[in-house]
Amino acid sequence: MHYYRLMTAWHQNDRSAFSFYNAHDLEQARDTSQEATIKASLARRMAESNVFVLLVGDRTRFLYKFVRWEIEQALSRRLPIIAVNLNGTRFMDEERCPPVLRDKLAIHISFNPAVMQYALETWPGSDAQARGRFVTGPHYFKAEVYGRFGL
Repeated sequence: MHYYRLMTAWHQNDRSAFSFYNAHDLEQARDTSQEATIKASLARRMAESNVFVLLVGDRTRFLYKFVRWEIEQALSRRLPIIAVNLNGTRFMDEERCPPVLRDKLAIHISFNPAVMQYALETWPGSDAQARGRFVTGPHYFKAEVYGRFGL
């Protein structure tokens, strides 16, 4: 939640180019909600999404109830997937990435507003091109991309 809130702060900061449409109003899903109700709500929101952003932390690979389900939904809907490594890793982190995503088409990036904005702007087109060539598997940005942002 800390990293999610940081992303919303990037979005609200006028000096940042980072922007996104929040398809998940996290306050809507209450702890007392039934699993089916939460999944139905998430499915409606995902139907309106253009990209799926997954925050990958220390425990993400162990979260099956909703995270795995959301990844499966993103895959079946053919949404471009951006896996954001909270530990700064710039490629697919096998220790943290959920198994269901490891061999799927996705861009894996580090947690940074400039890199995330770049991924949001460029990855959907690259994802479409890769699908058109039947390319799959994890992708990542070369060091030059990070260098453009002083990283």
